[in-house]
Amino acid sequence: MLQNINTGTTIGEIVANDFRAASLFKEAGIDFCCGGNKSLSEACREKGVDEAAFSRQLDTLAQTEVSGTLNFKEWELDFLCDYIVNTHHKFVLKNLPELVFYTQKIADVHGDHHPELIEVASLFTQINAELLQHLKKEEEVLFPAIKQATASLTAEEGANIISEITRMQAEHEFAGSAMDQINVLTHNYFIPEDACNTYSVSLKLLEQFEDDLHIHVHLENNILYPKALKLAD
Repeated sequence: MLQNINTGTTIGEIVANDFRAASLFKEAGIDFCCGGNKSLSEACREKGVDEAAFSRQLDTLAQTEVSGTLNFKEWELDFLCDYIVNTHHKFVLKNLPELVFYTQKIADVHGDHHPELIEVASLFTQINAELLQHLKKEEEVLFPAIKQATASLTAEEGANIISEITRMQAEHEFAGSAMDQINVLTHNYFIPEDACNTYSVSLKLLEQFEDDLHIHVHLENNILYPKALKLAD
């Protein structure tokens, strides 16, 4: 549940305490994953959002009874690692090749009239390369190390976890920034009148991919990594 929210409370803390708040931040265009370390005041100011009105929305949410919401913050680290792999990693790995193909196809077909699609295809090619190696390192190095740390941990193992998390966070920043650029280039995935079916499907898939990435990165940056860093420190 949302509680003790003030101007210094970070976006990540708010969503970690009550995941229902994610929908409010998405609607306001506020990044709660890669930008999760910003205060509510800072985030509202950057996006031109009325902080007082937004805070009232959060207060209303806090007073609404929770029903069926997953409380990720209370999960054990090994279970959270497995959930991220089985839910978000699988989603990414399924959708990456399709989106690389579709973004390149619509760039080839519609690029003359919509030159922004050429940049979208280039950005998504970079996202694809980055995330493929990123997921592999998480599944083969970081997540097993975190699971091991819940049982026992040497100083060297702790240092490795800290190093890996620092690297993962930088890679999250890259992928999140690239998707933000795609969002801007497509005017929030707006489908133009001359769009063919492939064009329309591509933009819808990109929007779904961004939504999933926000949740994926939030679970890691704002819940999994902070807990793992406490163990490793």
